[in-house]
Amino acid sequence: MTKEHLGLPVGTTLDRFIKRKQDDFPYATGELSQLLRDIALAGKIINREISRSGLLNIGGAFGATNVQGEEQQKLDVIADIRFTRALKNGGEVCAIISEEEEEIIDLDNPKGRYIVAMDPLDGSSNIDVNVSIGTIFSIYRRKSPVGGPISKEDVLQAGTEQVAAGYLLYGSSTMLVYTTGHGVYGFTYEASLGEFFLSHQDIKMPEDGKIYSINEGSYCSFEPAVKEYIDYCKENEYSARYIGSLVADFHRNLLKGGIYIYPCTSKAPNGKLRLLYECNALAFIAEQAGGCATNGYGRVLEIQPTELHQRCPFFIGSKKMVQMASDLMKKQEQETAAGTV
Repeated sequence: MTKEHLGLPVGTTLDRFIKRKQDDFPYATGELSQLLRDIALAGKIINREISRSGLLNIGGAFGATNVQGEEQQKLDVIADIRFTRALKNGGEVCAIISEEEEEIIDLDNPKGRYIVAMDPLDGSSNIDVNVSIGTIFSIYRRKSPVGGPISKEDVLQAGTEQVAAGYLLYGSSTMLVYTTGHGVYGFTYEASLGEFFLSHQDIKMPEDGKIYSINEGSYCSFEPAVKEYIDYCKENEYSARYIGSLVADFHRNLLKGGIYIYPCTSKAPNGKLRLLYECNALAFIAEQAGGCATNGYGRVLEIQPTELHQRCPFFIGSKKMVQMASDLMKKQEQETAAGTV
């Protein structure tokens, strides 16, 4: 019997993995590594709160709405506080952009070199029915001089400027998946040891797939090209899989192959997902894993944001599937411009 059959060695911890990879960032002098540890720590705390939310009566609505006009859940607020506190205490971050806050959160860490954009608790409407939810984060280096005030240029950066991005998935197991531009790695949380262990090394998204994820309840308000793509999926007997938690839907497609679409609709003419702290992070991960992410017409990571809570139509997943959907969108655009539609 081998050591592996005995469960030994335990494996590579997140902390040890980060240290090994630190040489990829000679400019970071350890700060980015510490920032990733701070995020992991906050994730452990949120995992604990979620696992006992039913017992502590911290599920359900908080009684307020966020800047998006969405009803906040109690755990939305708790997650926002926990992550903000962890990033402030870590000292590497000077400012945060959060889904739950209207303005930039200045952490009063003028020597911090990084900006974090985050959705503290994605899919929180699913908390009360025990469905997987997550946290999405995106990390940028600040543009303004260290030690000075935060500028608009620091926070309104295109996705191509990200130095790291990732998500935590709180489900049947809790996972941290992230990239620093050198591949995508997944870590599974072992609660009895209080550690994240490397479980998914150099993740590659299948080039094609048979899963499509979209809220078909809005089908009648989709653009013709989106309807055409969905009809194609049905005609070819693709599997419809839609959880309603962005992280969970994306994670499944990342591992199994598929496409996730949140297009423009009559209710959300600019799309619903937010560019800075949802789309950019997952687009970075998808591309690093060999996938693709567009707004239907162009690369998501190249969009220059103009406001903190900017929304974006989103097509993300296996390269061939996203390319086909994007080709249909561009064809529709050309026909509209030519007056043939």
